[in-house]
Amino acid sequence: MLGVPLAYLLARTGGRLSAILWMLVALPIALPALMSGILLLYIVGPYTALGRLFGGALTDSPAGIILAQTFVAAPFLVIAARAAFQAVDPSLEEVARTLGHGRVDRFLRVALPAAWSGVKAGILLAWLRAFGEFGATVILAYHPYSLPVYTWVQFASTGLPTTLPPIGAALAAALVVLMLSQVPSPRRRRTSALPVPTAPRDAVAGSLSFSVAKRLRGFRLEVAHQAQARRLALLGPSGAGKTMTLRVLAGIAGAEHVRVSVGGRSLEGLDPEHRGIGYLPQDSALMPRRTVWDQVTFAVDADPGLAAWWLERLGLGGLEERLPGELSGGQQRRVALARALARGPSLLLLDEPFSALDAPVRARLHRDLRRLQREAGLTTVLVTHDPDEAATLADEVIVLDHGHALQQGPVVEVFSHPASPRVAALLGIPNTHTGTVLRPGRIRSGGLEIAAPTGKLGSGSEVVWTVRPEDVEVNGEGPYGGTVLDAVSLGAVREITVQLGSLQLIARPARRACPNPGDTCRVALSPEAVTLWPAGDGADLTGDARAGS
Repeated sequence: MLGVPLAYLLARTGGRLSAILWMLVALPIALPALMSGILLLYIVGPYTALGRLFGGALTDSPAGIILAQTFVAAPFLVIAARAAFQAVDPSLEEVARTLGHGRVDRFLRVALPAAWSGVKAGILLAWLRAFGEFGATVILAYHPYSLPVYTWVQFASTGLPTTLPPIGAALAAALVVLMLSQVPSPRRRRTSALPVPTAPRDAVAGSLSFSVAKRLRGFRLEVAHQAQARRLALLGPSGAGKTMTLRVLAGIAGAEHVRVSVGGRSLEGLDPEHRGIGYLPQDSALMPRRTVWDQVTFAVDADPGLAAWWLERLGLGGLEERLPGELSGGQQRRVALARALARGPSLLLLDEPFSALDAPVRARLHRDLRRLQREAGLTTVLVTHDPDEAATLADEVIVLDHGHALQQGPVVEVFSHPASPRVAALLGIPNTHTGTVLRPGRIRSGGLEIAAPTGKLGSGSEVVWTVRPEDVEVNGEGPYGGTVLDAVSLGAVREITVQLGSLQLIARPARRACPNPGDTCRVALSPEAVTLWPAGDGADLTGDARAGS
């Protein structure tokens, strides 16, 4: 009753006090059992303050047996349970927080079921150690006899034959306990039929506004955004601060400065339990030992009718009784999504929800999410490192790198006119090269003269330029002659690599105009499709860009 909560606290806290408490818990294991009994005499013996308080009843009594066995055996439970709690995925409790569950509820309904196998092993080890404890018990409570002490007395006084009854009793008791430990936990099932599905109510228009500043071991995150649309994507490489931003918005991570509001409702200062949001971490974070129906109705304010509606809408009908291990990866992601939506959240936070899924499943979930964004009018923030995913599922995008926003705005504007070569690289635009301004509106790159918006840059200025593959026109009338080096089929389109002078350009022409490797072709570049920056303006040049200078 006390060891398991203590193990949970030791697993979730740190610092000097926790370390001291941990050493005290583990101390009986480091001591010989005989020494443990003598130590207990110094604490609860008949001549100590504690012993006199209880009238000497803590020694040579059943209470003494219990004290000795508990002192020696409890560390086995606490150590095993602590290790089991430490192995529980932290995202389970974080998701439970966003679903409205407080600390005690998270311990009882999330951490304990998830760690139950390790806790059960600790209980078994502690019971077996207590059942066979002799050294401390014989010191603290010689009378009445515990079973090991009685067996020893019988053996010492009359020999081996009289030990058979207590050994038989001990063997029978141990076998019963070991068999009981192997009994699987009963599977929970619904006792009633599913409720009538209830469609979500039309969401009240609510734009997202936030400002976040956080420092973590030399990393500094600073990002602010005033959304003009409901769907926002945070795009950037690993380590850019995308997930940290999302966790701060959810309230499960603190920050030096944070301001968050949705539809004019301020969220800062509110615990995650009270923000009324939906949160989907990088993994599905489904609760162990709970069926699909238990998962989607896990939020404290989950609407069963709405949960049933989302199950049907996301293609999960008929799976209500399955456990997480009986679901595919795509089904698990959809269950987690339905769980976040079943409470009718004001804000949906998605942390790379489709990573590690194969292409068909990912495409299906993209369609599901686009449909629910449209039907439910949700305000969503999507974390992704995939530019195509950001373009598909968001209206606005923030391009993050090293904790700072390099560019933000409508998806069409950011993708069409990246603010720097680094942004172009993060957007996955492959055609980045260097060049020199010849005169207003013209640059030279790779031996070619190219029309480009040079602005106020003077002749001789070094520049970096890029053009999207979709804007490289391959036809019979372009001003540049080239040779096709490679062609790759991408399903609906083909991607070809064209050599123009010393430049290589990636193009995605229409299939009817797509040449094959080795063919010659004509290429045209519209000046409006070319984006140009002064050299050194945040440039992060690829090998192709350096080769084309």
